[in-house]
Amino acid sequence: MSRVALKCPNCGSSNVVEDDLYAQSQSVCVDCGSVVSEGFLANDPVGEVYYISSIAHNSSLPAGLQRVRALCRVLRVNSEIEKLSQTYFEQAYNHKSFINVSLTKKEALAGSCVLISCRMHDWPVTVGTIAYLIDTDSGAVGAVYQETLNTLNICIPTLRFTLDENPFKLAKELTKRALALVELAADSWIVTGRRPVPIMIAATYLSWQSLQPTKLRLKMTLDKFCQMTKVDKNRPAMKRVTEIKEMLYIQQCDAKNKKTMRTKTAELKTSSKTGSSVLETERANNGACDEPNWGKRLLFAPPCVVNPKKRKRAPSNQINVTGDEEISDSEIDSYIRTHQEVREIAMTQKLLCQESDNL
Repeated sequence: MSRVALKCPNCGSSNVVEDDLYAQSQSVCVDCGSVVSEGFLANDPVGEVYYISSIAHNSSLPAGLQRVRALCRVLRVNSEIEKLSQTYFEQAYNHKSFINVSLTKKEALAGSCVLISCRMHDWPVTVGTIAYLIDTDSGAVGAVYQETLNTLNICIPTLRFTLDENPFKLAKELTKRALALVELAADSWIVTGRRPVPIMIAATYLSWQSLQPTKLRLKMTLDKFCQMTKVDKNRPAMKRVTEIKEMLYIQQCDAKNKKTMRTKTAELKTSSKTGSSVLETERANNGACDEPNWGKRLLFAPPCVVNPKKRKRAPSNQINVTGDEEISDSEIDSYIRTHQEVREIAMTQKLLCQESDNL
């Protein structure tokens, strides 16, 4: 089929026809065989818009995968979770439910895929953590998370944290004792500004020792306890154990008898007394916080009150007294004590006034 509007740029012939041999039509010169123009298949507006949108969709996929990798690196997950997160993101990204969505939802999709992979491998990550990392509302992340599970047909097993009650049968008592220690630690300012996981490990470890204070339990270190309970080792937890022990020492030892603190370690661990009584007495004495030096009298007070920093006193300005300074009437009146002195001062002032009149 000849096209009148086109001419061959090489030979100048107007004998140009459309060649439909290939999937994309081309305009070819019959005389010299050169291709005059091509690409008329995507010349309509619908095809052009589709071509642009498809290119944008394919080009934004690597950016989303890079975002998923960045989230995994921040959370410090292993390579298996990172690969699984990328696989879930590719499957969900190419699904029709997530093609024409906003950029915020795509960010939430990346975080949801990471959250799904972490929960599949029992990695402790919450929705709030993911929402904080991608700077999005946790409700939006939760909605996208549920939508992703339904879209990809993923079933996540429910996590259950249980204690083997066959050899010990101490689950309820252990929980109660650990909660009492955490409350006492919070009242003694150990929890303030600290991470919760080391405090929980330390409270559980000390509670486990105090419930059955056998030689085997008392000699077991925190590292072996974490290995037995399949918990990752935590260095700050040992510091929290030391702080809680010192808190218990302060609770049962007088300040004058500090030398006997170490000898009472076994008594503290074998004692069934929790910190509830101490908490009640401390809460009853909260009204005395307004008095001066209240931190010295209370059992537990903030570190800044118990051990305040010594401030350097500014040197006082020395006043040079010469004896020629004027004395005010109010100061003179403060020195007058008896009625006789009052009469003498009045007579003296009267005589001075008469002398001044005579002059």
